[in-house]
Amino acid sequence: MFDKKPRTSVPVNDLIARRWSGRAYDSTRPVPEKHIIALLEAARWAPSCFGDQPWRYIICNKHKNQAAWDQAFSCLSEGNQSWAKDAPVLILSVADSIMSKTGKPNRWGQHDTGAATMSLCIQATELGLMVHQMGGFNADTSRKLFSVPEQYMPMAMITVGYQLPLEKIDGEVREREITERARNPLGMNFFEGTWGNPYRENQD
Repeated sequence: MFDKKPRTSVPVNDLIARRWSGRAYDSTRPVPEKHIIALLEAARWAPSCFGDQPWRYIICNKHKNQAAWDQAFSCLSEGNQSWAKDAPVLILSVADSIMSKTGKPNRWGQHDTGAATMSLCIQATELGLMVHQMGGFNADTSRKLFSVPEQYMPMAMITVGYQLPLEKIDGEVREREITERARNPLGMNFFEGTWGNPYRENQD
């Protein structure tokens, strides 16, 4: 991927800085199986409440199972389909709503699944892969097409692949790819001691 490191208040881990959600995928480059396994291993070792591991992932690799990939693609919103069509791998992330050890509702399941997916994203960055998580998909359709049991909640559809070289990207996608990354000021989302009290940057 080309470099889109953000401006941070202080230096952060290089993989975190380099991770970003691009849209321009190289449709000619499949993802090696060993890299897919590495992504899944990274997710597998994410933290979870009581070690319950509520995450489930359905991997749809266009180069191994075109039919499964087509099903996943059909769940996407039209806007996401316009660029996700070039991603060689689509992954559906799913969170268990029941704690396997107790049979009781697991209110941390979705949080833990997000943590596992972030681990997957960081591993992808290490391998030179690009990952983009999408909320723009039909969860009900995905549940039906992939026979997801009722207690599991479809959370996101995820694209995985290699970024198209910048010189080959054009149009609206190019504009989105080169736009500088941005986030809210630190004090807008992070509080000191109590709700709404902005965390102040007191650097030594």
